Amino acid sequence: MTTALIWHEKLMWFDAGTFAGPMPVGGWVQPGESSENPETKRRIKNLLDATGMTAHMKVITPARASDTDILRVHSPDYLAKVKTMSGAYGGQLGVSAFIGPGGYELALLSAGATIAGVDAVLTGAADNAYVLSRPPGHHAEPSGGMGFCVFANIAIAARHAQVDRGVERIAVVDWDVHHGNGTQACFYDDPSVLAISLHENGNFPRGGSGAVEQTGAGAGRGATINLPLPPGSGTAAYRAAFERVVLPALSRFRPDLIFVACGLDAGNNDPLGRMMLGPEDFRWMTRAVLDAARRLCGGRIVFAHEGGYSAPTAPFLALPIFEELTGRPSGIENIMAARMAGLPPSVLFPHQEAVVEAARTAAGLGSDRH
Repeated sequence: MTTALIWHEKLMWFDAGTFAGPMPVGGWVQPGESSENPETKRRIKNLLDATGMTAHMKVITPARASDTDILRVHSPDYLAKVKTMSGAYGGQLGVSAFIGPGGYELALLSAGATIAGVDAVLTGAADNAYVLSRPPGHHAEPSGGMGFCVFANIAIAARHAQVDRGVERIAVVDWDVHHGNGTQACFYDDPSVLAISLHENGNFPRGGSGAVEQTGAGAGRGATINLPLPPGSGTAAYRAAFERVVLPALSRFRPDLIFVACGLDAGNNDPLGRMMLGPEDFRWMTRAVLDAARRLCGGRIVFAHEGGYSAPTAPFLALPIFEELTGRPSGIENIMAARMAGLPPSVLFPHQEAVVEAARTAAGLGSDRH
């Protein structure tokens, strides 16, 4: 298989500002570097280079998205705000979403990178694509940024696929540890986009975002599926979610193109998540969506990088994803996988199963999994 790796060094230059987690920076709270910094992404790219994996991929340098692309998803007022702040001294675009000077052009490049991934797959230049970019996008809503996200990269690329490439039905599988509220908001009343989010319940955004009952509105009712898994969920809970909800929903919807909002922050030891996934979990999830794409839409699938904030471990969570996408082993021992092999096996607890079954029922997939 040919895998396109969408990469540009300038994407690493985006200034995401200072950050102090749930605490407001200022007063007695000392500011620190944003969790959304270049290190995790650069380390992934460095490991791909060092193992020789990059040489087996088609590296594509993206161009910026246009204002026309952005305005298919975001409001004119919000776009003007991004331009103004970028041209001055930067500022807050929303909760935990900072943009530094010149950030508008870099955010356009991140959206353009996701569009480049779509074009590579739809034109046959590659069988699949991984967009390794920043800033991320799945929290950005039509009228504002949020959670390190400026523009809704996947939503913008999805509209590009529909308007410019003639794709009709698109599915998004978001396994970032945080709810994909931006993607949900962009398509909440749109039956042509199936938006599935697996996330840690109550993490971010707060206030009930990503509840099971949020299933879409109007003509789009039923095209939004949320799986707010309890903190501490691991292999068993995610497998149940995939087998009982995600894969059946994809089969029923029959998309023409699949996006994966590929956050690595559901991995064990991530500072912004409380989930328990390891490298082999990301391997089987990747294998599952690849198989679904081959079966349903000719293999057309684009992975867009989202979260993942543990610099030492993120590369080893990403490595099996790339091994599955390329069909090539990296040739090295996955140190994180070896360390996690000694942990007790994951068990599906009743409170986790209850969420999966509630999501299954809300999605209209029935409650009898047999």
